Amino acid sequence: MEQLRKHAGFFCDMDGVIYHGNKLLPGVKEFVDWLYREDKKFLFLTNNSGKTPKDLQRKLADLGLDVDASHFYTSGQATAKFLSQQMPGCSAYVIGEPGLFNCLYDAGITINDVNPDYVVMGEVFNYNYDTICRAVHHVINGARLIGTNSDLTGPSENGILPACRSLVAPIELSTGKSAYFIGKPNPLMMRSAMEILGVHSKEAVIIGDRMDTDIIAGVESGLDTVLVLSGLTQREDLVLYPYRPRLVLEGVGDIPPRDN
Repeated sequence: MEQLRKHAGFFCDMDGVIYHGNKLLPGVKEFVDWLYREDKKFLFLTNNSGKTPKDLQRKLADLGLDVDASHFYTSGQATAKFLSQQMPGCSAYVIGEPGLFNCLYDAGITINDVNPDYVVMGEVFNYNYDTICRAVHHVINGARLIGTNSDLTGPSENGILPACRSLVAPIELSTGKSAYFIGKPNPLMMRSAMEILGVHSKEAVIIGDRMDTDIIAGVESGLDTVLVLSGLTQREDLVLYPYRPRLVLEGVGDIPPRDN
């Protein structure tokens, strides 16, 4: 724990670590207060591409946490950065929520339903047969297929929901083309996050509730790793994976030292 507390940079997943739906998890306020008090560099990382940093700032404010928008980094932002570096001024056919569209616009990427350079899939609630057919048409005609993240499922207040990788599967199967996924655990997103904080991997830690995204992202990027049991992964699930987190905690509330 002392090694964990000495780190300069903290990367934290959100859903399952900071909140469940619209409910703040126990100990989170104390953890965030400790980050500020100890002058830690921190970034909330989320594979959900549907929200902008401003949206996430407002969500936490509604839950009683005052965190500046600069402390958020989404798979939508990482996807926009990747596309703008790969092909500046490119266009995309996008299936996603407003947060993803805003990130792409901000990166100078135009929306195109005629001859796009890319088809970009994120989390979406208006997923339908027509959008699948349009995406398939564009990919067959040469558009590159991009997924904002590789999550098969995601949590909700009503249980598990299909996420980006599940939604992009019909397009992959129909075209024979595989999507390239940008978000965690892709080291692309982790390197961008470390650049934002200005920290080296050896002086940073990732805290998450999923072995298949957060913890493997930390392992592959050389970060210290902490699994919290406040979300999807439970202690008995650890035997299912060939890699392990360095620490397993009940929640982020375990991190600030308790006053004696």
